[in-house]
Amino acid sequence: MSITWSRISRRAVTVLAVALLASFVPAESRAAASDRLSQLQRDADALRDDGVTGVSVRLESSRGVRIVRSGVGDLSTGQPVPTDGYVRIGSTTKTFVAVVLLQLAGEGRLSLDDTVDTWLPGLVRGNGNDGHRITLRQLLQHTSGLPDYIGDVVPDLSAAGYRANRWTTYTSRQRVALAMTHPPSFAPGVGWEYSNTNYVLLGMVIKAVTGHSWEYEVRARILRPLRLTRTLTPGNWPFLPIPHARDYQQFEAGGAMTDSTVAYLPFDADADGSMISTVADTNRFFTALVQGRLLAPAQLAEMQRTVEVPADRGFPPGTRDGLGLFWTPLSCGGGHWGHSGDGFGYLVWPATTPDGRTIVTVSLHSRPGDESIATRQIQDVTALVDRALCSARRSPTSA
Repeated sequence: MSITWSRISRRAVTVLAVALLASFVPAESRAAASDRLSQLQRDADALRDDGVTGVSVRLESSRGVRIVRSGVGDLSTGQPVPTDGYVRIGSTTKTFVAVVLLQLAGEGRLSLDDTVDTWLPGLVRGNGNDGHRITLRQLLQHTSGLPDYIGDVVPDLSAAGYRANRWTTYTSRQRVALAMTHPPSFAPGVGWEYSNTNYVLLGMVIKAVTGHSWEYEVRARILRPLRLTRTLTPGNWPFLPIPHARDYQQFEAGGAMTDSTVAYLPFDADADGSMISTVADTNRFFTALVQGRLLAPAQLAEMQRTVEVPADRGFPPGTRDGLGLFWTPLSCGGGHWGHSGDGFGYLVWPATTPDGRTIVTVSLHSRPGDESIATRQIQDVTALVDRALCSARRSPTSA
């Protein structure tokens, strides 16, 4: 692509204007901004020091965009983590799927109180599971009680098992059939339990309602309108586009880091967690969502109507679950919306203030085999998010 002289001139004028404005910023403000950036870097470094191979953080607020990185993007070469590389977003995919379902509800093409059997007759059956009794709302909010299929597609949780099984593909129906070999966790609507099976079914419902795959609808309804050109629905394609950091999974405490950059297709290829994005695109999506640019007010209100997440489920204290969207309290009051995603060797954690004016996404490129270290890393992530969002709130220019 050629660069015209007029574009160069506009860039020069912009740079000059920014420089002139900066010269009038009080020293205290520049110092405060530097301190906030330093804190963000310290928090990223804390994750590196807790064993994460590579970390990237993107914080956007009224003060602009701040990007910090720590660790390396490739253990063999020592190359840094790309500033905006492609990442697997895992279960953050669920929020995209939920948006499509809520749009369809707003169009009157389905009701959240429809049963699973209304759209997928006879599919949810066996061992006490009954699609006649489960609503789409319960699928969206993990109150269906349906068992999770994930354990059935990880027959060997080891480096050798990852390598041997990562190419295995399943259809959505096969994933649901595996889940149906187990009894439900509870009767529909009387408890809460995170289950990836819920969103596999929702992907199938989208196809039943529209005649198109959930991927097609996500692209048509979300990616193209928001111009999220670096967000992908790869299906069974297992590779990340360039640039990207390499992901590493430690399968046992104290063991070696296994390169897990190639997708584990048994659970990285469906409506519950298959999408690829960047931290910039992820921020743009959640900002548009909470600001009402994807859903009508009634549907956004439905999405943000939450239930309590039990304290023993590994989520931050006080977390509540909406429809494909989690609410987490902040130490400075209020809370943030988001939906994290993870898999072998990666974790993505987006979080936005309710007005969408401040948003941060944290991306980790390794996962540990030691449960206590994994817990500590999650605590590091939530502390980073809390400080970043609360600091932006305290900023005099963030109002």
